[in-house]
Amino acid sequence: MHHRRLGRTGLEVSEVGFGAWGIGKGWWGETDDRLSVRALVRALELGMTFIDTAYAYGNGHSERLIARAFRQAGHRVFVATKVPLKGTDWPPRPGTSAGQAFPAERIITHTEQSLRNLETERLDLQQLHIWRDEWIEEMEWQDAVQKLKQQGKVRFFGVSVIDHQPETVLKLVRSGLIDAVQVIYNIFDQSPAETLFPLCRQYDVGVIARVPFDEGGLTGTLTPQASFPKGSFQGSYFRGNRLRETCERVDRLRPLLRDAVSSLAQLALKFCLSHAAVSTVIPGMRRPEHAEVNCAASDGKPLSADLLAALRTHAWVRNFYQ
Repeated sequence: MHHRRLGRTGLEVSEVGFGAWGIGKGWWGETDDRLSVRALVRALELGMTFIDTAYAYGNGHSERLIARAFRQAGHRVFVATKVPLKGTDWPPRPGTSAGQAFPAERIITHTEQSLRNLETERLDLQQLHIWRDEWIEEMEWQDAVQKLKQQGKVRFFGVSVIDHQPETVLKLVRSGLIDAVQVIYNIFDQSPAETLFPLCRQYDVGVIARVPFDEGGLTGTLTPQASFPKGSFQGSYFRGNRLRETCERVDRLRPLLRDAVSSLAQLALKFCLSHAAVSTVIPGMRRPEHAEVNCAASDGKPLSADLLAALRTHAWVRNFYQ
């Protein structure tokens, strides 16, 4: 496993991390907790040292499974978690203040709950689960974060960027108030590379690249006939003609597979890692074999300039989260 520096934190983390949304239950249909823990333990055995989770992933269920995996593995690694947005509007409606979305009491209370769930005295990285740059001047959230840092409950702080909108965090990156930013980045959504990534490099802000597989589409395992559990996130994301169109666009990527890249999933992860601004990429994993396949992408063999140029032509502007 290769490692990269997580921005101004100065810490080296595995360039492939563990995205723990899928093990939190609820959003992705039924999951097997025993398999989830085995996946986590296997990832740790393979040298993975970065895990991303959130309180909202099963109201702490994902966090508790991570603590369970640490007990089984006998050691801990860097964990990033998130404070959930207050209210049910996702994203929050225009005009919503930071005080309404993330009041200080909520930031503090959920940080303390995550500490209990993860069975630790300090969070490595606490994040706000969503962000709008108009919140940057408000002091309530800043005071809450500062208090938590002074108390030793939070080491580093960052935010997760709203859906496909990297432009909503540019002021915050320039402000020096955060250590890391989490953003959607994949073969289809390459928009962060335009402005956000150069800015993160300039201000030494770590980048956590999420959704490298476009919610499963870029694994290459879905077909137009695929069905999803009732009420699952994927069922909504790929509703209507979205699944068919996604599969058609994924098929256009298959001719790009070469000896050095054996699968679409590996191609997707290596694409993310090809950008120097990316500190770690966090594919979801729910089974030990997922951990093995994803960790194998960290082999020190970058994609060629010709292949990267070809992949850039596959950018696809759309928002399936709406």
